[in-house]
Amino acid sequence: MAEGPDIARIASLIGDPARSNMLLALIGGKALTATELAGAAGVTLQTASSHLSKLEEGGLLSQRKQGRHRYFALADGHVGAMIESLMSFSASRGHLRHRTGPKEPELRKARICYDHLAGDYGVRMLDSLVAQGAIRAEDEALTLTPEGESLLRDRGLDIGSLRAKRRPLCRACLDWSERRTHLAGTLGAALLSHFLDRGHARRVEDSRIIRFSPEGERQFLAQFPLPD
Repeated sequence: MAEGPDIARIASLIGDPARSNMLLALIGGKALTATELAGAAGVTLQTASSHLSKLEEGGLLSQRKQGRHRYFALADGHVGAMIESLMSFSASRGHLRHRTGPKEPELRKARICYDHLAGDYGVRMLDSLVAQGAIRAEDEALTLTPEGESLLRDRGLDIGSLRAKRRPLCRACLDWSERRTHLAGTLGAALLSHFLDRGHARRVEDSRIIRFSPEGERQFLAQFPLPD
């Protein structure tokens, strides 16, 4: 009998089309009700409840109660990173669900991945921080440098409180559309919140799209330049 982690169980949980659609609906970081997830999966509420129980037992989802409603979310950022990586791998093998429309370019430009920025702008942000010497990248290991800590503190980020959290400060997350790495971890989440809290960007309703205002875009490109 094989020893070690049971990847077959996780694969079977994700491999069901209804459950995979539920996980994709939650990768934007918002908690959804069972009814909303049933709609995303295209199944009845009773069937959705069965799927949600399996996902929760497998450690992929967490739930909380608020009044009479139960809300489900991805268990943590590791689940979001796993789903994003699977999306990138699927795209690299040509396994795409084609959906045309005006939203697709925006989705590829800037979107939320669990709680951090993904898409072209997410990759640009990490590339720029590495080029500025703020983050040191060694293979998939990302480390905030002393210069980077000083730079980001000057921009209003409390690096000390980010370090105190249980999650990693910097973590590489493979981007499904760019097929390159963007920045996750508490620092990635804080940088996205930095733009959202200042009104420089907003999340499009019922979508993972992050849309920058003209001033927000100017600020973003100025803060995260790329070398010529």
